[in-house]
Amino acid sequence: MAEIEIPPYFLCPITLDMMKDPVTISTGMTFDRDSIEKWMFALKNNTCPVTKQLLPDSELTPNITLRRLIQSWCTLHASHGFERLPTPRSPVSKSEVLKLLNDAESPHMQMDCLRRLNSIASQNQTNKRCMEAVGTPDFLASLIVNKTLEAYRAESRLICEEAVSILHGLHLSESWLKSVGSQEFVESLTNMMQIGRYESRAYAIMLLNSILEVADPGRITINLSSEFFIQCAQILNDEFSKKATKATLKVLINVCPWGRNRFKAVETGVVPLLIDLLLDSTDKRASEMMLVVLDMLCQCAEGRAELLGHSAGIAVVSKKILRISQVASERGVRILHSISKFSATAGVLQEMLQTGVVAKLCLVVQVDCGSKIKERAREMLRLHAKAWRNPSCLPHNLICAYPS
Repeated sequence: MAEIEIPPYFLCPITLDMMKDPVTISTGMTFDRDSIEKWMFALKNNTCPVTKQLLPDSELTPNITLRRLIQSWCTLHASHGFERLPTPRSPVSKSEVLKLLNDAESPHMQMDCLRRLNSIASQNQTNKRCMEAVGTPDFLASLIVNKTLEAYRAESRLICEEAVSILHGLHLSESWLKSVGSQEFVESLTNMMQIGRYESRAYAIMLLNSILEVADPGRITINLSSEFFIQCAQILNDEFSKKATKATLKVLINVCPWGRNRFKAVETGVVPLLIDLLLDSTDKRASEMMLVVLDMLCQCAEGRAELLGHSAGIAVVSKKILRISQVASERGVRILHSISKFSATAGVLQEMLQTGVVAKLCLVVQVDCGSKIKERAREMLRLHAKAWRNPSCLPHNLICAYPS
């Protein structure tokens, strides 16, 4: 087992700025609230960072005695620049959240209550867990579904945006994400991707990505609308947020194993859009995901036709092989393999030769890049040996490298 890095949460003059709100966990160890909440909730650890004991619960008890000692120490050393720490806010209670949810049922109080809920959620992880425990996400999801039906009204649209913002900020549990994946809610988030401001569109696609990552395969991905893919393409085209772009690519990876979804994605122009993005992409992970999506879409005839119809389609895929990562190389070779096996007209073969694909395949079989990649490259070279063997533009050393 890998060694777990233990952050320096202990009280000492060097780390006083970290120990702002000391809390004690069930093992008796004391940590700063923000730090231990990140350890337990964001990083999903269920052991004590120090003792490695399993934590039977996530209860955090304020260590008032230690907090007073810290305050006294700061007061004594004020001449050295240490300021007295402000008294931390107490975590929200279930009754407070329930009252806000009840008040939010009233239309004229809805926006104020949502803003208050957003503020509470932003304070700490304990508040987020409390809000989920009393049903806040269910209320917000229902609100989004109802309000997107009247999103033509500016007030309804603002309420939807605030609700989506809170849901995104809650870092919801896997169990809730699995329970909320209804077709109706997915369609409502799709509407938010269409009508919302950039920030709300980013929150909507990231929330959709979280839902699809834990959803049962096929449960909500089979009947996705064409509008869903149109909005995914629009987010990729707008490039207003790297996080939103990567979330959209992950969403496409999750939904494109189904043939009907591949066709809808191709129909909305995703293939040429991904090629254009690949031409300028310098982000390793984003480039890998673009090639993964292209590989999926090239498994259907329409997707291959779109890639071949783009003047830079074959060239950019070839260019990324052996330049980004093992994953990118494997997917790039898979795309070229689909092209050469199912769409290899005389014109396509000539284009593959002129754009350097053949030379790249010869290089692939000579370098250490994985047996599966090499085998696919050899298969392509064997399959089209007659077309590629004797052209005058091919260097002699590469002709010699062809498999017999």
